[in-house]
Amino acid sequence: MTQTPDSHQTEDTQSRPPVAGVLLAGGLSRRMGGTDKALLELSGRPMLAHVRDRLVSQVDALALNANGDPERFAEFGLPVIADPIEGFIGPLAGILAGMRWAKEALSGARWVVSAACDTPFFPTDLVDRFVDAVDGNEGIIALGKSGEQVQPVFGLWPVALADDLETWLRSGKTNKVLAWVDQHRRVDVSFDSPVVGGVVRDPFFNANTPQDMETAAAVLAELAS
Repeated sequence: MTQTPDSHQTEDTQSRPPVAGVLLAGGLSRRMGGTDKALLELSGRPMLAHVRDRLVSQVDALALNANGDPERFAEFGLPVIADPIEGFIGPLAGILAGMRWAKEALSGARWVVSAACDTPFFPTDLVDRFVDAVDGNEGIIALGKSGEQVQPVFGLWPVALADDLETWLRSGKTNKVLAWVDQHRRVDVSFDSPVVGGVVRDPFFNANTPQDMETAAAVLAELAS
């Protein structure tokens, strides 16, 4: 199901061009034993539910990029879009899927924002800050940054670059996100690291291991207290 703009738009989203969102869950999750990280329970809910709720109010339509049987995500009420290029080649394939979907699903969409499904605390002003940073320029890619670390899967991607990205991926060149991004204009958007429970936390903390899930649960508990 594609969310309609009226169902979750804020005043800020209504005043800017339409922006779609795509949650990236197309990887193999090797460090979690090959299971769907997005479906792992975090504080009583699937991690995907936390991530979905964090992004849905920031965009005008939201989809999930995942491969395999889409029915396993039916409870989340999101359209599930598979990689358009086979072989589990990484986040760029999911970003391309989001670009193609956004063009068809959201009238007037000029950008799609990507977020990882294993990162439950990403900023709630992510999209607004990205859009402000590119200032209407559809030739610029915006990427998140925390400290000195660029976060290549948290980005604002011009839908107009979809053909260029597909050509790159089908050429057999490297599938690393920054390798393709570096062929275009880019702006990095820095986000502060919040202090939670007396500890400085990376806003783009991602849960790659069972130990990371324990950390994420502790942070959620602290935020709720």
